[in-house]
Amino acid sequence: MGKLRNGKNMGKWLSLMLAAVIAAGSILPVRAAGPEITAPSAIVVEASTGQVVYEKNAEERRSPASITKIMTLLIIFDYLDNGKVKLEDEVRTSAHAQSMGGSQVFLEEGEIQTLETLIKCIAVASGNDAAVAAAEHVAGSEEEFVYLMNQRAASLGMENTHFEDCCGLTDSDGHYTTARDVAIMSRELITKYPKIYDYTGIWMEDITHTTNRGSETFTLSSTNKLLKSYEWATGLKTGSTSKAKFCLSATAKKDNMEMIAVVMGAEEGKIRFSEAITLLSYGYSVSHIYEDKNEDILPDVPIKGAIVERAEVAYQGPFRYLDITGQNLDGVEKIISLPEQVQAPVKAGDTAGEVIYLLAGNKLGSVPILFKEDIPRAVYRDFVRKAFQEFLLSA
Repeated sequence: MGKLRNGKNMGKWLSLMLAAVIAAGSILPVRAAGPEITAPSAIVVEASTGQVVYEKNAEERRSPASITKIMTLLIIFDYLDNGKVKLEDEVRTSAHAQSMGGSQVFLEEGEIQTLETLIKCIAVASGNDAAVAAAEHVAGSEEEFVYLMNQRAASLGMENTHFEDCCGLTDSDGHYTTARDVAIMSRELITKYPKIYDYTGIWMEDITHTTNRGSETFTLSSTNKLLKSYEWATGLKTGSTSKAKFCLSATAKKDNMEMIAVVMGAEEGKIRFSEAITLLSYGYSVSHIYEDKNEDILPDVPIKGAIVERAEVAYQGPFRYLDITGQNLDGVEKIISLPEQVQAPVKAGDTAGEVIYLLAGNKLGSVPILFKEDIPRAVYRDFVRKAFQEFLLSA
């Protein structure tokens, strides 16, 4: 936990700190040289903060192959979250879904599987047929589902991404993304829907095909070899086509820190895995987290023009900062800034102030402080009622 200051005389204090930094010159250690990556495009990101630890040509548009399915899974989980579909939904395979080539789980037209089974087929075995069947169930058609994918990409600020299908088979110039955008959608998926790890962590699992010919067992085998070769691996998705070459978005968790490593365009399948390990290992070696859970109780804020005299406030949430320069995070200063008084009315969730985090005079970030409840403006009869109640209590 950093030191706590009350915010008084902050202007003078910051000026002194800034002068000391300038006088001392550069006090930050030089960052270690980045890893050697042969793939043309790569990035590693810390998941909770979104901080980029290393990147190489991360804005270069490339064909994504089956890591397209990260967005497919994100849309499916969005629809699960809003209740529009359920894991136990029965999904009937269409002729279009069955016709998908490439990696598949060999669904047949008319075959029924639960949506959860299809999620496993997508996440574990990268089934193109399963991806299309799930897309049709969610949106009515693959075309409409792809529209949702592009909308979601735009909402996340994925400016260099455009999808033309939901599974990544398309190798046209109109189906593209970047290592950075893959990291963005990967981060959204794992932080908003951590349940995805229940599926991406599966190494091998059987499903049952039930068709007119009877029932048959089919074994799903993970395409993500990191699950067996990197002890902290948790997922996420592989991909390969002749145009995309070999791609991977890999997630890992070590010492309560989650990393996302994206490799695009590797020449061989084994290279994407080895270089993902290199990226993840580098990320963990240079990254250090400062975390404040913000569980301390904040003082109430005096409020004017309301029946109550004080308003309760709370932090919006915890604060996390990732350092990759080797700074001593024990010196983080925590400064709580709240008004001396506010005027009613206020609403729950309105911003009351903020807590600011500083290190060596530099702002690391901040967390809003919010009002906990609605407090309306009092009218004349409210004051009369309050005065009468106080009189009865004192009698």
